[in-house]
Amino acid sequence: MQESKDLKFEEINEGFSAKEAIDEAKRCLNCKNPLCVKGCPIEHNIPGFIHQLSMGNVGNALQIINEKSNLPAICGRVCPHEKQCEGHCILNNKGKRIRVGKLERFIADFDGEMGLIREKLPQKNRGKVAVIGSGPAGLTVAGDLARQGFNVVIYEGEQELGGVLMFGIPKYRLPKNVVKREIEKIADLGVTFITHCMVGKDITVDDMFDRGFDAVFIGTGTAIPKSLSIPGSDLVGVVQSSYFLRMVNLYQNESIDRKDVPLRVNDEVYVIGAGNVAMDAARTALRMGAKNVSVLYHKTEADMPALRTEYEEAVDEGVHFLWNTSTVELIGKRKRLSEITIQTPEGEKIVPADRVLLAIGSRPANRIVSTTEGIEVNDTGYVITKERPYGMTTKKGVFAGGDVVHTPQTVVLAMKEAKQVAKGIAQFVDAKKLLEE
Repeated sequence: MQESKDLKFEEINEGFSAKEAIDEAKRCLNCKNPLCVKGCPIEHNIPGFIHQLSMGNVGNALQIINEKSNLPAICGRVCPHEKQCEGHCILNNKGKRIRVGKLERFIADFDGEMGLIREKLPQKNRGKVAVIGSGPAGLTVAGDLARQGFNVVIYEGEQELGGVLMFGIPKYRLPKNVVKREIEKIADLGVTFITHCMVGKDITVDDMFDRGFDAVFIGTGTAIPKSLSIPGSDLVGVVQSSYFLRMVNLYQNESIDRKDVPLRVNDEVYVIGAGNVAMDAARTALRMGAKNVSVLYHKTEADMPALRTEYEEAVDEGVHFLWNTSTVELIGKRKRLSEITIQTPEGEKIVPADRVLLAIGSRPANRIVSTTEGIEVNDTGYVITKERPYGMTTKKGVFAGGDVVHTPQTVVLAMKEAKQVAKGIAQFVDAKKLLEE
């Protein structure tokens, strides 16, 4: 395996042991007005599950978590806790915040390893819902509706389930066995999965209604990355970061050969953009054997969209950062990238480059919209939805949520919206059934 000997893909942040978790839980002040809950997008009962854990009641703690989240082992690892629950913790002022994320992760991992008893589920006779996409939004809608007695079927275009959780987040941040374990828990709720079925090609939304579905949810995210409009952007060696991360994950799953990964050992790599995807791409490039990796960002360090911890870890691993620097031109020899012209605070420079990874955003694909009459999108291609019932598109019975509706967000924000959409779907189907009766 040709990758850096110094940086590995094993998970870099270790979880708590049982004693560490319980000791950490005992530090919680059980505030009467818990600021951590206000900082959580899905308003977890954080003091509740931490108090149960402090007494050793892991099962009760998990039950409280399940009231709000279907993906705790994932959220415990990739949520921006420093900006949300932990950032609002009253102890944060003293630099001793409760490590809420690691506690949630411990509870979820303990459940996964020990196989705690699942909650009782109602019969699936309330209605039938199709979910398109198995990323965080689709899994959340499916889990919430299954718990409420709906028969849910998830359609996924890939052979592997998980969407961005499986292909867009590196293994060192989110091990793939954790994603698979969380998906198995969704399956245990009675959700059915159909893989390698591309909606808009193999089946349409109208076909789904013909097959007896009462509602359809679109949670396909943003599949089309944005490109740079500068000379040389079509050169060999200019690659989308999302594609690069996907190919690395496929290689690690032994689905493709190393030569298919768009990065060679000892490449001089530049990443354009400074969000979390850029950090993932830069750190993954080092792990795959890049000689040097530099991030180019046209604004200052203070304006960087990425989490501070992600940035600091990237710096520690050897990623270089060039602030107030923009890319003017990509230069090639025989149609392959060889140099880039950059505008820096010191003036224009030409630097050697073997690979440029673009991380400047993405937008939704139109495969589903173009094959379904009545679903309207805005000028930038995002699906238009209503407030009542929440999440319904301009086509009756078709709902949407997550990144397909607005600019890409974090996993937990996609979950937050998906939970609201699940309520809207339930209200719609219940009203539909009542009218039919």
